[in-house]
Amino acid sequence: MSSILQADVYVSSRLPIAIKRLGETSSFSPISCTLIHGDEGAVLVDTPISISQTEDLVSWIKRTAPGKELRYVYITHGHGDHWFGITILRKHWPNLRALATPGTVEHMKEQLQPGILKGTWLTLFPGNQIPQPLELAEPMDEPVFKLEGHAFRAIEVGHTDTYNTTVLHVPSIRLVVAGDAVYGDVHQFFGEANTSEKRNEWLRALDTIEALDPHTVIAGHKRAGTVDGLFNLQKTRQYILDFEDAVRSASNWKELVGDIQRRYPNRINPHAILRGALAAIPEAKASSKV
Repeated sequence: MSSILQADVYVSSRLPIAIKRLGETSSFSPISCTLIHGDEGAVLVDTPISISQTEDLVSWIKRTAPGKELRYVYITHGHGDHWFGITILRKHWPNLRALATPGTVEHMKEQLQPGILKGTWLTLFPGNQIPQPLELAEPMDEPVFKLEGHAFRAIEVGHTDTYNTTVLHVPSIRLVVAGDAVYGDVHQFFGEANTSEKRNEWLRALDTIEALDPHTVIAGHKRAGTVDGLFNLQKTRQYILDFEDAVRSASNWKELVGDIQRRYPNRINPHAILRGALAAIPEAKASSKV
């Protein structure tokens, strides 16, 4: 007989970003890590970035599921802010298996290239904040694994805020842990979804999630304390449509930033708007539109 699963969500602190944008300091988006646990074991989905964030996550797991063994950590996509903590987790649970789809593992390897690891992550978060050495997940042979009789299914959804992204579907409790396919009250990252074609693929990914008929959808970045409801799908979809509309009407990236800030004045992490605006309308493109 299968155990009864329950899910709890940890939302990380916001790490200060070392570089300034438009003369202003900023902090990184809060990161959601979902713990799904039964009678004896547990599955974690994604990790935070830093040593301190992940140690805080470890303490939270031990308080939330005392005496239960963390058997798997599933990584939804390759961005480093969702897997750099694997090294810290394994210190506490040596038999932990880190799993990801083959496409995600290839993306994780790309994040370790000096131009990205040193040029981006270690620049944003200097001073030994990021664990070393970093450990990759193992590629899954099949897109499913089990805990206490329950199936956990990796669903490929294509390009969302980056390529080769997935969500984790737990059919028995009608749960989708959506990684960065879905955002919750946080500005969405369009730095890599920098064309209409890619943004349309993101919209199709939301359709794929909706077709799973979940009751609960957990966003990869969210404001702590918010409910993990289906409305996150609709709000993520509307934000993409609004961004697309703003790109069409803006003559330069600064106008695009201002438009999105006016439409969404209360979302967390305005730093993401800048990254998306510069990707959608770089200076050369903006000059050609004047």
